[in-house]
Amino acid sequence: MQYQVTGKKIDIGEALQSHVKTSLDEVAGKYAGRPTDANVVFSKSGHEFVCEILIHLSTGLTVQARGHDHEIYAAFERSCDKAEKQLRRYKRRLKDHRRERPVELQDASAYILASSDGHDESEPDTLQPIIIAEMETKIPSLSVGEAVMQMELAGAPVLVFRNERQETGVNVVYRRDDGNIGWIDPN
Repeated sequence: MQYQVTGKKIDIGEALQSHVKTSLDEVAGKYAGRPTDANVVFSKSGHEFVCEILIHLSTGLTVQARGHDHEIYAAFERSCDKAEKQLRRYKRRLKDHRRERPVELQDASAYILASSDGHDESEPDTLQPIIIAEMETKIPSLSVGEAVMQMELAGAPVLVFRNERQETGVNVVYRRDDGNIGWIDPN
């Protein structure tokens, strides 16, 4: 597994880096079959240290965890415990239909559109949105259950994916205001 341990305006010593690698190797080896890489970022927020962990798995799932404490090692342990809990929970859910296959990804374009913040009350000249940025992204081919797990692991409000049981079209899962999960499946 590849590691990237960095600090935002904080010097990260060799002892902390080796502790991070050892701890994440244990967690990933215990619950994840083939993790590909892990990013750990330490920062300071007021008087507390903040540790953010991002682990990418070969199945396409991404684990995100964040912890904070007065000590930098304790902040890492808190975030590592959260990541371990997520991996344990989702391994248990995947156990019934675990497959040894990588997730298929399809290329797509992603755009960032300018928001209409309401400061200009006049009617715009055109109804075409202003594109601020354009980038390439990947759309995974997942089952609906895997898509829900991916969305929950990433802490995202919405996930666009290709349903692996259908040949065409994209599907969307999203978190509803009432706490339930919505699924859009165009026919």
